[in-house]
Amino acid sequence: MTRYLLGLLAAALAWALRDLPAQFGGRASGERVARSPQYRDGAFHNRAATSSTPVEGGKLLRELLFGKQQRKPVGAVPLVAPPAPAGGGLHLTWYGHSTALIELDGALVLVDPVWSERVSPLPFAGPRRLHEPPAPLASLPRLDAVVISHDHYDHLDMATVRALTRTQSAPFVVPLGVGAHLRRWRVPEDRIIELDWAESTTLGGVRIVATPAQHFSGRGFRRDGTLWTSFALLGPEHRVFYTGDSGYFPGYAEIGAEHGPFDATLVQIGAYSPGWPDIHMTPEEGVATHLDVRGGVLVPVHWATFTLALHDWTEPVDRLWAEAKARGVTLAVPRPGERVDVSSPAPVDPWWQLLRT
Repeated sequence: MTRYLLGLLAAALAWALRDLPAQFGGRASGERVARSPQYRDGAFHNRAATSSTPVEGGKLLRELLFGKQQRKPVGAVPLVAPPAPAGGGLHLTWYGHSTALIELDGALVLVDPVWSERVSPLPFAGPRRLHEPPAPLASLPRLDAVVISHDHYDHLDMATVRALTRTQSAPFVVPLGVGAHLRRWRVPEDRIIELDWAESTTLGGVRIVATPAQHFSGRGFRRDGTLWTSFALLGPEHRVFYTGDSGYFPGYAEIGAEHGPFDATLVQIGAYSPGWPDIHMTPEEGVATHLDVRGGVLVPVHWATFTLALHDWTEPVDRLWAEAKARGVTLAVPRPGERVDVSSPAPVDPWWQLLRT
């Protein structure tokens, strides 16, 4: 009986791990990678030296196990069914974490789509969703582009990429090297557009520019084998800036000078820590970034959906709201699935405050 049970356990484990090699993706190589100004000594690099070393391990473990932070909502996160595209103007629909649909002068651009239950290579471990996606992936309208900022699991989701490959025809616009992952997952070559910093492509009448960010990459044991980017989306009438994941750095002012002003920004505000100040921004730095790039309406992302740091669940948006008011920044904080009309954003409704003790 024991041998039988062990056999069943081994079979179940093998089934659960069947996608693990594919999850790690491909290995970037080739002339374009080798020629990149960001690539040297076998890896991509930020402009300045950075550190993502966690705080002392024992302290981190104690905080993780015994910390008093409220890292999850006390009730169900309110979801809104996303409306049909408006057909013009500038509208932003936040789906949770960093996933957003940008309606930009008639074009539809989806950024960092993640529909999976966990952001992890393992189906039974890793950060789990705090709320469901506000709509099924199959309900998305026809897209002009899928834009991905870097290859971490909470931004590049293999299951979602495979589903979009089946259900959509839009190209994937990715940082240099990330195409190796997509090829491993059988995305057709003619749907992969890889960009180095300062390179661009035009889809649906929107120029998509890969702009610098300060972060890192990696899906397995190797780090920084692919590039990470922010993006400037330049339409005929409107402009949007998306930070991706990044620490605060002087490059934002340069982006604002070259590509701004922007009608709206999607800014990372969550999963910060004193242990990794160079690769994720605090909410206050997010406001500074918005001002540096000369943004109009600020929409926060990278919060509320996955627990990726030790701070309270609502702390990022509480701090952001206070800083935005102090610095005169127009802020919109939609519920997941709620669309923001950038021309007339609604006043902030602190819906998240009902979900904390």
